[in-house]
Amino acid sequence: MDHVLSLLLIAITAALINNFVLYYFVGICPFLGVSRRIDTAFGMGLAVTFVTTIAATLSWTFTYFILQPGAPLATWGWRLLGGDPATVVDLSVLSYLMYIFVIASSVQFVEMYVRKFFPPLYKSFGVFLPLITTNCAILFACLMVMKHIGADASEPWGLDAALVLALAAGLGFTIAITLMAGIREELDLADVPAALRGAGITLLVAGILAMAFMGFTGVDRGLAAAFAH
Repeated sequence: MDHVLSLLLIAITAALINNFVLYYFVGICPFLGVSRRIDTAFGMGLAVTFVTTIAATLSWTFTYFILQPGAPLATWGWRLLGGDPATVVDLSVLSYLMYIFVIASSVQFVEMYVRKFFPPLYKSFGVFLPLITTNCAILFACLMVMKHIGADASEPWGLDAALVLALAAGLGFTIAITLMAGIREELDLADVPAALRGAGITLLVAGILAMAFMGFTGVDRGLAAAFAH
């Protein structure tokens, strides 16, 4: 039961309380650039969710078995090459390179799939679909997974926790970008002052959404206390 509760808290925290876009302000480029229409924004949210899930899964696997200090595959390879068995092999310096490679490969797969089966959606994404590769929200998710693996973590995450974080982070991104798209569609019909049209009103709305999501602060502690009783 405690494990299920911890997974639930990870999901709620990533999706609502510490929403990647509205709390950490990562992934802002597609959030502002692809939030003009609800259908396009929702499609982008699903694409980011898929890429984040694949990237986080592979990142956990590479980090746990290869990159972290004393990782089993890295240690086995070192001993196979004749290295000192007492040496602790640490390949964590390669983490960023590995994560970027994983993200780029996942985005390429998504781009080929969308281009083949959903040409109108692919056209509506424009340059923002390949730019998912540089979406810092995905790299941020991978780094959060890395932070919770190994001896330095108070409660090391398993693959299930990494998957929950990735899915919830993608869901939070989808919620944020879809909300923004719905508001921007309504703003097209509103009499916005000339000085605020375009980026000005968009950034104001983003700020208001961020303050609104602050209302979820403390929900995780409340749930933890409720289940404890």
